[in-house]
Amino acid sequence: MNAVSADSAALASRGVAYASEIAGAARRHGLDPRLLAAVAAQETGGPGANAGSNITGDGGHGHGVFQIDDRWHAFAKTPGAADPAKNADYAAGMLSGLISRYGGDVHAALSAYNAGSPNATGTTTRWGDGQVLGYADSVLRHEQRIAGSSAAPAAASPFAPAPNAPAQNAPANPADVEACRADSASLSQSVNALASQAIALAQLALEMPGLASQPSLPALSLPQISTVDATGHSSDPQATDASIVDNEGDD
Repeated sequence: MNAVSADSAALASRGVAYASEIAGAARRHGLDPRLLAAVAAQETGGPGANAGSNITGDGGHGHGVFQIDDRWHAFAKTPGAADPAKNADYAAGMLSGLISRYGGDVHAALSAYNAGSPNATGTTTRWGDGQVLGYADSVLRHEQRIAGSSAAPAAASPFAPAPNAPAQNAPANPADVEACRADSASLSQSVNALASQAIALAQLALEMPGLASQPSLPALSLPQISTVDATGHSSDPQATDASIVDNEGDD
C-alpha cells in the first residue's frame, strides 16, 4: 500500500467523504491529509461532521467540496469545480500557497483561505456544545476529530510565557546565589580599600607644610555596604522597604 492509499484508508475510516481525492491532493501539495479533510468538513459538512459534500452553496457562488468562490476564482466557473478530485487539488494548492506565504502559520493561512486576511475571524460556527469558533479554529477542531481526538482546541492566552521562560517564583539557582554573594563581597572590599586610601591622603595633606593651620577636614562618612541573601532581603538591619529586592512575586 502506497502513502496515498494509506492516507485514503485512514481518512475513510474516520468517515471522510472523497477520501482518496483529498489524500491525493494533500500529498501533491505537501499538506497533512487530515487538515485538508478538515477544510472540506468545515466548508460543506457542518459542526461534528467529518465529511464534506460536493454541492453548490453560498448563494450559488461556492462550488464543490471546498466551496471555491466564482467571484474570485475563474476555476470555480469551469466544469472541473464540480469534480471532487480537481476541486480538492485546487483547494490544496491554495492552502499550501497560503501556508508558505505566512511562514508556516496554519491558523493564519486558514483565515486567509476563508476571509482573505490572516487575522480575520472569518465565518463563525456554533458547535453542538455551544462553543462558537472562528473559521480557522473550527477547521482545527474538525482536524482533531478526524485525527481521533474530540477535544476542542484551547484558545491561546495572550499572556502565555515565552518558550523556556523560567517559572514565576522559581527557587533561586544556588550557583547564582553564590555568584551574587561573591560579587557583593568583592564590591565591599573595593569600597573599603578606596576609603582607606582616601583617609591616608587626607592625613598626608594635613601633614604637608602650610596646611597645618588650615581647618580640619570633615570626617568622611561612608555608606554602609549591605549584601543581599538568597531570599532577596538586605543584611542591613536598618534597611527600608525600598532597599529590599522583591523576589517573592507579591507586588
